[in-house]
Amino acid sequence: MPCASTLSSRCHWQNPRHRAVIPLSPGPDGPGGPGGSGPVTAATGHDEVLRALPRLLPGAVEFYLDVHRTPELSGAEERTAGLLAARLTAAGYEVTTGVGGHGVVGLLRNGPGPVVLLRAELDALPVLERTGLPYASTVTAADPGGDGALVPVMHACGHDMHLACLSGASALLALAADRWRGTVMVVGQPAEETLSGAEAMLRDGLYQRFAAPDSVLAQHTAPLPAGLVAHSEGPLLAAGALLGIVVHGRGGHAGAPHLAVNPVEAAAAIVLRIREAVAGRFGPDDHVVVTVGSLHGGTRGTVIPEQASLEVSVRAPGQDVLDRATGLVREVASAVSTAHGCPHAPRIDTLSASPATVGDPRVVAGVRRAHAAALGPERVTGWPPSSATEDFPLFGDAGAALHGVTGISSCYWMLGSVGPRQWSAAPGRSAAEKLASLPANHSPYFRLDPRLTTPTGIIALTTAALSRLAGGVDG
Repeated sequence: MPCASTLSSRCHWQNPRHRAVIPLSPGPDGPGGPGGSGPVTAATGHDEVLRALPRLLPGAVEFYLDVHRTPELSGAEERTAGLLAARLTAAGYEVTTGVGGHGVVGLLRNGPGPVVLLRAELDALPVLERTGLPYASTVTAADPGGDGALVPVMHACGHDMHLACLSGASALLALAADRWRGTVMVVGQPAEETLSGAEAMLRDGLYQRFAAPDSVLAQHTAPLPAGLVAHSEGPLLAAGALLGIVVHGRGGHAGAPHLAVNPVEAAAAIVLRIREAVAGRFGPDDHVVVTVGSLHGGTRGTVIPEQASLEVSVRAPGQDVLDRATGLVREVASAVSTAHGCPHAPRIDTLSASPATVGDPRVVAGVRRAHAAALGPERVTGWPPSSATEDFPLFGDAGAALHGVTGISSCYWMLGSVGPRQWSAAPGRSAAEKLASLPANHSPYFRLDPRLTTPTGIIALTTAALSRLAGGVDG
C-alpha cells in the first residue's frame, strides 16, 4: 500500500456531473474501486459536507496504520484511547477518557437537536498476524483475561479501521457544523471482543454523565469488496453468550487411572456430546451455532489433574433460542460429568452475553438512502443475518436495564474491506464462493485495503450521522 504522503499527493476532489470523485493512488492491490470498478464517489447533496475529505484522508490512514502496528488487548487499550482522544480534541470535541475502563467520549454540541452517538471499538485480539504486510503487528502482551502469559496481538477484526473512519467522520462533522444542528457523541469503546466494554461504559454513567442519545450508529468491516456498504432489513448479528465450564476430577497417576477421575476425558466427552445434542435438538432453521473454542486441562501426560476447563460460544438469532441453546449446553455438561463419576457438578458461568443486533427499520431505511446518495446505489447492498455477535445493542433499547433510557433508535451496517486484487484472486466464481474462501475476521490472515475502505467508511459514517441530525441531509 502507498504511504500516506503518496495518498496525499494523489488524492484530489473533483465534481464532474455533480458527483464528487476521490481517485485513490494505486497500490499493491491495484487501482480503482471494488473489483477494479472505479473510484469511491459522493453525490451532490453531500458535496459541501464532504469537501474536506481529501485533506483529512491521509491523517485518517496514518491513524489506521499506527493503531494496526500497535494493537492492545481488551481492557488494556490505554495508548489507543489516547490516540483517539487526541484526534477528537484537535477536531474541537469536548473529550473525556477513562469511562468504563479506557473508554473515550467526545461531545460536539451544536445547538438544539438530536443527540447522535457514533461508536467504534478500541481493542484487538490475541492472534499472531500472518498477513506479511509491511505494517503488520509484532506486538506481544500479557493477556489480561488469561494467566498473564505473553500472547501475540493483532487487529484481526477491523477495529483499527473503525477508529480511523470514526476520527475522519468526527472531523468532517466538526468542519461542517453549519450544515446540521444537535449533538454528536463519539464513543471509543474498550473491550468489545470480550463483550464487556459497552456494559462497563453504561454502568459508569455514560448517558447520565454526558448525554442520552436519540440514535446510535456503528459499522463493521466485512470481507466484501472495499467500497461497498451492506445493510440488513432484519436481524444483522446474532444474540450470543460465552459460557465458562470447569469440570472437576480426582487427581492421580496416569499409570493408575482407575484410582482417579480424569476431568480432561470428561471435558473431551462434553465437547463431542454438545455437537451431537445441538444437532438433535435444533434444526437448520434455528440457526444455532455452538463452538468450543478453548479447552485446557493438566500440566503433563503422566499426571491426571484435578480439573479441566472449557469455553463455549453459543449463538442464536434471538434471545429465546439462545436461552434454549445455553440451557442445553449446561444440561450436557452436567450429565457428562455425572456419567464420568466426577466428584462435583461442573461449575458453569456466563462469561459474557449480548442481545441480537437489530436496527430500527425506519432509521435503517434513512441511513441506507443516505449511503446510496453519497456512494451511489450500486455500492449499497444487502447483508444476510450473521452468527457473529456484538455488544453494540446495549447502547440502544436492549440495554435499557443498564442505562435506564428507552426510545433509542439504532443502525449498524457492514463495511466492505477487500481490495480488488485480493477479491479477484480469491477462489470461486460467485460472490458467495469468494466470501467463503477469503480470510474472515479473527483470522491471522485478515487484511483490508485502507485506500478504499477508509474513505468509504468515513463517508458512510458521516452521511449516516447527517441523516439523523437536525437540518442534515435526509435529517
